[in-house]
Amino acid sequence: METNKPGRGFWVTTAILAVISIAGVLYFWLMPSVEPWLPPEGGHPGDQVDWLFRFMSSTAAVLYTFVVGYVIYFAIAYRLRRSDPPDALGVQVHDNAKLEIAWTVVPTLFVILLSILSIKIWYVLQIQPTNGLVVESIGRQWYFTFRYPNVNGEVTDAMHLPVNMPVTLNLTSNDVIHSFWVPDMRLKADMIPGMINTIRFTPTRVGRYQIICTEFCGTGHSTMDKQTMVVQSMPAYLAWYHDWQQRNAHVSNAIPTVSSGAISLAGGDAAAGRTLFSQKCSACHALGPFEQRIVGPGLRGVLHDESHPELVDGDEATPADVAKILQNGYTGSMGHMPNQAENGLSNNDIANLVAFLNTLK
Repeated sequence: METNKPGRGFWVTTAILAVISIAGVLYFWLMPSVEPWLPPEGGHPGDQVDWLFRFMSSTAAVLYTFVVGYVIYFAIAYRLRRSDPPDALGVQVHDNAKLEIAWTVVPTLFVILLSILSIKIWYVLQIQPTNGLVVESIGRQWYFTFRYPNVNGEVTDAMHLPVNMPVTLNLTSNDVIHSFWVPDMRLKADMIPGMINTIRFTPTRVGRYQIICTEFCGTGHSTMDKQTMVVQSMPAYLAWYHDWQQRNAHVSNAIPTVSSGAISLAGGDAAAGRTLFSQKCSACHALGPFEQRIVGPGLRGVLHDESHPELVDGDEATPADVAKILQNGYTGSMGHMPNQAENGLSNNDIANLVAFLNTLK
């Protein structure tokens, strides 16, 4: 069988492609910033997101350089020449086990590595930190509003945050699907009616950062880039915060905080709880049997199911223990159950939900 080993041209091409690849890697890792594409990061873990961006860009530069370079080289080196007969065939290569193993194993290992690096950053955005300020942003057609602990109503101008304080940002929508994006903070998440998406971060640089909706949400979508996230010193933030407390002193609908101690379930209204369930819970829980999962388990008979006498946290399925999960939240194998503040539930709301769940038999 005729063998065809790479000639001098192949190795010269490989050397040139290697030099170009090294230049690409150095470009992404040694440039002082990635400002040609992204603004300087304004908070943590934006630095980790940028690191992942550099890693992906540099590895993509190497892959792109070699793939395109070899395609061009082989197209030229093995082109049909005028002296070749019309029915000439190129070099036939079959059953090269080493090559097939290589192009299977190497991409697989790279995808695993990329997954590990991405999950580490995802963990920071979703799980840490658990302390600090809790803020809720609500997408509307066509603007964002913001809710703060102990501030009545909704803030309608800009999102204000103190610098260097961990922030838990809960995102939802009042009407259609929106998407919350702050390029400087490297934050982006969908805002879905009836569902809460959570992002955790720490702003580290004072400034004003644009908030953009990146999900087409109707005819006014293009106007949802006018509001900003204002990061300021703690004294400046407190002055703004107290001003909004006074401005909205007589407005209802303050965002609840997590109550201390057990919640009284007396007087819970099942009808009100049913309405609240459709607004706050139906995106993650079905009114079917335990096995009918959406995100969390189905809740039909949650307080009366003999085959599931325990809740997901291991406690007995009693009204008080259900109320405790609604109050404090829970994170486990099925995902994250928002706590009272994240879900925007008052003590009376929890009593109403438990009363409704108790009717599901």
